[in-house]
Amino acid sequence: MIRKAVIENNVETSRICNYFQCTEKEIEKMYLSGSIDIQILLKWSKLLEYDFFRLYSQHIILYAPLSRKNISEKRKKIISLPQFRKTIYTQEVIDFILEQINTEIMTKNDVVERYGIPKTTLFRWINKYNNR
Repeated sequence: MIRKAVIENNVETSRICNYFQCTEKEIEKMYLSGSIDIQILLKWSKLLEYDFFRLYSQHIILYAPLSRKNISEKRKKIISLPQFRKTIYTQEVIDFILEQINTEIMTKNDVVERYGIPKTTLFRWINKYNNR
């Protein structure tokens, strides 16, 4: 995906090498790598003006196991990381969900059960986006 973004934005290899202070071979290794360091991914996001982190966020929203809703107050205080709502859906996620329904791969109930999307939200999406 990084290589695709580089091509789409017409970013020259020399500019990339300058930005990362590395060689073309090292850039090619990054393209082929199965994983990438978070600091490097942040640099790619800045250079290409594309949020590569959003891809992972969407994956987590769609495929994360259901969380326990009844976490005790005591346990909440122990967690030091910020807690984010899982109900923030990007346009890509909405389009994916609606495509699943429109192509009859999944029913509305399947979507609600599998992804934990509230019925009211799903029907709002259907009314808003299927009339485009």
